[in-house]
Amino acid sequence: MRPASMVSDPAGGPPGAGEDEDGDLLIVQVASEAAGGRLDKTLAALVPELSRARIQALLAEGAVTRAGAPVSDGSAKALAGAYEILVPAVVSAEPAPQDLPLTVLFEDSHLIIIDKAAGMAVHPAPGTPDGTVVNALLHHCGASLSGIGGVARPGIVHRLDKDTSGVMVCAKTDAAHQGLSALFAAHDIDRAYVALTRGAPKPRKGTVESRLGRSTHDRKKMAVLRTGGREAVTHYEVTALFGPTDRPTAARVRCRLETGRTHQIRVHMASKGAPCLGDAVYGSGSPAGPVRAAMVEAGLDRQALHAAVLGFIHPITGEPLRFESALPADMDKLEDLLSAL
Repeated sequence: MRPASMVSDPAGGPPGAGEDEDGDLLIVQVASEAAGGRLDKTLAALVPELSRARIQALLAEGAVTRAGAPVSDGSAKALAGAYEILVPAVVSAEPAPQDLPLTVLFEDSHLIIIDKAAGMAVHPAPGTPDGTVVNALLHHCGASLSGIGGVARPGIVHRLDKDTSGVMVCAKTDAAHQGLSALFAAHDIDRAYVALTRGAPKPRKGTVESRLGRSTHDRKKMAVLRTGGREAVTHYEVTALFGPTDRPTAARVRCRLETGRTHQIRVHMASKGAPCLGDAVYGSGSPAGPVRAAMVEAGLDRQALHAAVLGFIHPITGEPLRFESALPADMDKLEDLLSAL
């Protein structure tokens, strides 16, 4: 028997009617007699169009909130009251192959390593239906591309933000996909990034450990949370300072990921008061005048973040692999200009 409840969009319409560019926002009312059971099971019963597995995935993504705070534990007891569920908009289930430029660093019958250009999304999503890494891989790899990541994201094991450049690995077989996923889950991947930041984090070397999840103020942003979210660990070290030594206007920071959460480095650097230069989402505040001028001259129109190193043990052959990518032209020129400040 379905528990007493009400499911609506914010305007009071039927489920799924309240669409924004990110998808549907459902407001689920858990009646007092329905409270007390597992949250994932209770929500799945109240919203039959979403499976329990889908509810669990949305919880893990920080897409479920109660009283403005993200809820991520599906095993927690359901409480009486309203829960909000942000269901992402549906995208095409079958991306089309596209003949797009790909910089391939390594390829065998199991996996492919690419140097992704800034401005290229990894997979189709609302607002980016094509022109992605997935579309390019489908053309390049053909039928060999692994589908274990889902038909919308074949071969994708990890992601880089659209405007982040650098090295990433994709799987061409299910066995490689499973093996790579296990390495990422066990943190047995060497991932180093270079960020050019506004000011410099203090101390100059350290580790940021936090819980990351959807911001309670802006659902399109990630944020450091006191509770909920997922563990995120970034090790960082300032490798160069620009401007006055006692009060640098910018810095080059090497970040090593222990975990790989959405926007992790961008959020963590911002939390240290040193957001990535050019970051329109997390870079609150304006850089110093000379730094702004250098960004314009360098043509930097995105966050200054580059995935410079990717190393791991080949999941099939056992071969140690390590790939490095030099700074792309915009960040390289910006660093040269900053060095002259």
